[in-house]
Amino acid sequence: MALSFLHIVGNLSFGLTALSFLMRDILLLRIFATISCLLGVAYNYFIPVGPLWLVIFWLSLFASINLVRIVMLIFENRGIKFSEEEQELYDTVFKNFAPIEFLKLLRVAEWRMSGEGEYLAFENQALDSLKLIYNGDAVVEKNGREIARLHDGRFVGELSYLQGTDNATASVRTVRNTRYLSWQKEELRKLLKRNPTMNVAMNTLFQHDIIEKLSHAGDDV
Repeated sequence: MALSFLHIVGNLSFGLTALSFLMRDILLLRIFATISCLLGVAYNYFIPVGPLWLVIFWLSLFASINLVRIVMLIFENRGIKFSEEEQELYDTVFKNFAPIEFLKLLRVAEWRMSGEGEYLAFENQALDSLKLIYNGDAVVEKNGREIARLHDGRFVGELSYLQGTDNATASVRTVRNTRYLSWQKEELRKLLKRNPTMNVAMNTLFQHDIIEKLSHAGDDV
């Protein structure tokens, strides 16, 4: 009976480790990893051939590191205050980012406003920034033909960013006053390179944005 229970504990430890790899939220990832390590410590202490002190030592060390990082993340997140606009963006677009990660994105971004009929991108011309529409509407044009419409929460320039090219793949023209966030591509790349979890989350966001655009392209035009 005791051995059967130990098997459950051991499998649960590995299962939580696997589950932690699926977590987009870094805080949840560390919580699951810590619980996994603690269960691993218990398993390797009570196993009939144990205690396996080498394994217990390293699992305890990993758990301690994660606990320290969990406390640091909680305190970092508690001290963060967003404006009303920033909070809305965080809740609707960047909800898979930790608050401190979203704050880092905001620090390298600029709020901008474009009037009706202004272009945010020109097809086959240099585009050195990535934009996110906060409040407004725009049309996407290719070869002079409207192919899609963009609304709140949609990116402009994500394809050229992902492809690593300098030129925009299509023109984007506002159809009313539009407020948006803008990132210089090189600054954003440097930030995401320093923060791998943010890079993964951002690429996931881009992929979701592209899928949404493609799925609604026929309805919008």
